[in-house]
Amino acid sequence: MSELRLMVNGDPRALPGPATLTDLLAHLRLDARMVVVELNREIIRRQFLSDRQLKDGDAIELVHFVGGG
Repeated sequence: MSELRLMVNGDPRALPGPATLTDLLAHLRLDARMVVVELNREIIRRQFLSDRQLKDGDAIELVHFVGGG
């Protein structure tokens, strides 16, 4: 197992690899239903998160939905 070095919302992060976007969300304890995921400037549809393998140097932007009023 190797360590992936990623940029998540502009901050450097390390994640045990190999890993998918689904693995990253689980590592960050985020619910995929409440987040929009952008990988290297491409929005990834929720049903494809587990198909996208992460690579060293990938840039991920996560946008959280917040409820309330």
